[in-house]
Amino acid sequence: MLDFPRWRVWMLNALILASLLLAIPSFLPKATLEAIPSFVPKETINLGLDLAGGSHILLEADKAQLERDRLENLEDNVRNAMRRADRIALGDATRSGGKLSFTVTDSSKIDAARKALEPVIAGASGGRDWNMELPTATASHWPRPVRSVTALSQAMDSAKDVIDRRINALGTLEPTIIRQGEDRIVVQVPGLQNPEALKELIGKTAKLEFKLVDDEADPDETAKGKARVGSQILPYPDNPTGIPQIAVRRLGGISGDKLTGSQQRFDPKTNEPVVNIQFDTEGGQRFARMTQQYTGKMFAIILDGKVISAPQIKEPILGGSSQISGSFTVESAGQLAIALNSGALPVDLKVVEERSVGPDLGADSIRRGLIAAIVGTAGVLMWMLLTYGRFGVYASFALVINVAMILAVMALANATLTLPGIAGFVLTIGAAVDANVLINERIREERRKGRRVIQAVENGYKEASRAIFDANITNVIAAVLLFIFGSGPIRGFAVVLMIGIVTSVFTAVTLTRMWVVGWLKKNRPQDMHI
Repeated sequence: MLDFPRWRVWMLNALILASLLLAIPSFLPKATLEAIPSFVPKETINLGLDLAGGSHILLEADKAQLERDRLENLEDNVRNAMRRADRIALGDATRSGGKLSFTVTDSSKIDAARKALEPVIAGASGGRDWNMELPTATASHWPRPVRSVTALSQAMDSAKDVIDRRINALGTLEPTIIRQGEDRIVVQVPGLQNPEALKELIGKTAKLEFKLVDDEADPDETAKGKARVGSQILPYPDNPTGIPQIAVRRLGGISGDKLTGSQQRFDPKTNEPVVNIQFDTEGGQRFARMTQQYTGKMFAIILDGKVISAPQIKEPILGGSSQISGSFTVESAGQLAIALNSGALPVDLKVVEERSVGPDLGADSIRRGLIAAIVGTAGVLMWMLLTYGRFGVYASFALVINVAMILAVMALANATLTLPGIAGFVLTIGAAVDANVLINERIREERRKGRRVIQAVENGYKEASRAIFDANITNVIAAVLLFIFGSGPIRGFAVVLMIGIVTSVFTAVTLTRMWVVGWLKKNRPQDMHI
C-alpha cells in the first residue's frame, strides 16, 4: 500500500496542475483571452447552438436533379467511348425513366459497342453502376441505374464535407453538420444570428462548367427558348445582346472538379472584382486543347446552371489558369472563391427549414446549469465531509479536480457543450463520489474485522476497485453507444458522460490513494476515524 514511487507523485501533481490551468481559459472573457500570449495554451470549450444561440438550417437534396446529372454524365462518357472505339456512330439519345437510350446506327458494330461500354458502366468497387440491355431488334443500348441509393448516399456524404469546408472558411467555430435520413442535412452554426449569408454560401451549388457557345443556333429560336439537337438553352442575365439566354453545346467542355484553387482578385485593367482559377494537370491540358481547337469562338462560363460570361477565345490559354469576371462585388467574388475552393456540391440542396436561436435562452440555461452544478457539488462535499471525515476531505478534493479535468479535456478536444451536456456534467458530479463511497465503506468493513489501519486501507482500495472498474466499464459502453447511434443533443450528453466517467474513476481511485498513502507514510496512525 505504501509503495507509491516519488516519480509517480510528481507526475500526478503535474497532471493536476495542467488540468487546472487548461480549465481556467473557459471562464475568462474574450478580451482577456486575446491578451494572453500566444505560446500559452488558451483552448476553451465551445458552446452549442442551444447555449450560444445561432442559426439552424435543414437542407434537402434534389434527388431528381442527381439522377439527371448521372444520366448526362453517362451520355457524355458513352459518346467518348464510342469515338475511341473505331468511331462507332450513334443516333440521337433520349433520357427518360432513369434510362439512357441510344441507337447504334451500324448493327454490325453492336458487339464492339457492348465491349466498349463495359468500362463505362462498371463501378469503381468492381461491381456495376449501371445495367446494360441490348434489344437486338432496335439495336439500342439501355443502361439503367442499379446503384441509385448508393449514389445518393455518396453524394450526401460529399455534400456534408463540402458544407463543412465552406462554413469553416468563414471562421466560425464548431458547426454541427449531420445527415438526417437519406436526403437531408442539418446545419447548426453557434453564434451566427443572421442565417442569410449562411444560406447563400451553403446553398450555392458552385457547379462550375466551361462549354462552347453554339454559334450555329438561330437567335430567334434561342430567344424563344428553343434549342436545336445537341444544344441547350441557359439563362444569361448579362448578355450584351439583350437576350437573357444563350445556346451552348450540351456535351463536352470542362467541369469545375478539375480546379485546384481560386482567389478573389481585382482585374488590373478595370479594377473590378474577379475570381482567378487554376486547373489541375488534366484540367489544364483539356482547357488548353479546347482553347487551341476553338480559337476565335466563344465559350460560356456557367455557374450553377447560369451563364455569368461568354468571352471569345482570342488565343490559346496554355498556363492552366483563367479568370472569371462578371457583375461581382468584392463580397460575392469572395464567396464564390470560397465555394469553388471547397468544391462543388454534388447535388442541389434546398432549404426546407430555418430558424435562429437567440443567446438569451442559452445564457439563462448556463446560469441555471451553473447553479445546479454548484449546489450539487456543495451538497455532495458537505455529505462526504460529515460522513467520512479525513477521507471525505480527500474525496472532496478529488471531486473538484475531477470537474477541472472534465473542462480541460473538453477544451483540448475543442468539444462543444450543449444543454444536455450540462445535464451530463451535473450527473457526473453526483456520481463521481460513488467510487469513494465504495472504497470508504470497504475500509470500514475491514476495520470492523480487526484489520490494522494500513492493511484495511490496502484491502479497501484493492477490493473496491474491482467493482468500480466493472460498473464504470458498462457505463462507458452505454455512453459510447449513445454517441454512435445518437445525434445532436444526445451526442453532447454522451461526450460529457464519457469524459466524466473516465476522469471520476481516475480521481476517485488514483488521486485519493496517493493522498492517503502520503498521510499514512507521514503519521503511521494506529487508529483512524472513517
